[in-house]
Amino acid sequence: MAAEIITKEDLTLFKAELLQELRELIALPVNKAQGKKWIKSYEVRAMLGISPGTLQHMRTNGTMPHTKMGGLVLYDIEDVVKVMEDAKKSGKKPQPMP
Repeated sequence: MAAEIITKEDLTLFKAELLQELRELIALPVNKAQGKKWIKSYEVRAMLGISPGTLQHMRTNGTMPHTKMGGLVLYDIEDVVKVMEDAKKSGKKPQPMP
């Protein structure tokens, strides 16, 4: 097994390529890269940075559209992105409406 020497230039090039790939992934609409249309509650909470209780309140008051299938609650990724964009426009963290 031959040993390879990694230089600082190699690491700098790797870093630049990695950062570029990360920027491209971040620029994609959320979860579109994975081709998911529907996501679960834990994914919504992670995206919005909210608690389970807050998400429940958002479902109850209609802030967050959802679909129930058996005991599973699913959210259309486009609805979640819209809630995020609305929060971004208002400059506030996504919160349930009073």
